Amino acid sequence: MDITEPKITLEEILKLEDDNFNPDHVCIVTGAGMGIGRATAVAAAANGLSVVGLDINETEGVKTESMVQDLGGKMRFVKADLTRDEDLISAVHMATEMGAVKYLVNIAGIQHLDAVENFPMEKYDLMQRIMLRAPFFLSQLTIPHMRKTGDGTGGVGNMASIHGHICTLNKSVYNIMKFGLRALSQSISAEGDGKIRSFTVSTGFVKTALALNQIPAQAEQRGITPEQVVRDVMMGDSRIKEMMTPIEVANLFMLGFSRFGKYLVGGDLLFDGGMVLTYAEKKKISKS
Repeated sequence: MDITEPKITLEEILKLEDDNFNPDHVCIVTGAGMGIGRATAVAAAANGLSVVGLDINETEGVKTESMVQDLGGKMRFVKADLTRDEDLISAVHMATEMGAVKYLVNIAGIQHLDAVENFPMEKYDLMQRIMLRAPFFLSQLTIPHMRKTGDGTGGVGNMASIHGHICTLNKSVYNIMKFGLRALSQSISAEGDGKIRSFTVSTGFVKTALALNQIPAQAEQRGITPEQVVRDVMMGDSRIKEMMTPIEVANLFMLGFSRFGKYLVGGDLLFDGGMVLTYAEKKKISKS
């Protein structure tokens, strides 16, 4: 099974006609250096938005900026450590220099596999800062700017996961963060009066470095081969036996932000190949 991260082509990008998708409006994307964050930055730019991409990896972030520009889009990369409030404040200020901040996409995340009783608290704290506190603080910083735009609307998209629906072993903190992002999206939407909308996107495994890097640890902890991890663990409960591509996930954020997503208020776009909603039934059948 080929699980290398695929290249992004213009033909794969969902392009939507929306008056708010224009260069005067800015979309901030975290984790823009690779994977889903990179793809979302490219998709947002391809839909006519000005993009500010945040990542701690300057080398990869600059690559994303070049990719966007090569495709005819507009992007500014900002090196930012999501654990530093001053970096986030500065990044939002830079975004306002490009235009009116209209959309925020919180993609950045890290992973650590361990049982609850063995989980290092310093790793918990780091994941909390990057995956929940930073999205909350960035939302706090950007929502006032969204309210000041011409029609007073805006959107916050958060990258959740099937792990925001079901919990699997050795991923306790990742589970907590993803459930928390769903709560954040619902809380923002509860206060947004239908104008400031927030939503989550939940997928199974996607062809990204984060997914690929989990394979050796999963194999060691479970005592199986890397190939078995992909086939039986990652894709075992999916009815679609192929990982999503980053651009397929990015397209969901564009749909959610667009006029076609106006009823997506605090909701979750669950695109997981059936892993969550058919999981229990499969287990029940297998035991009978």
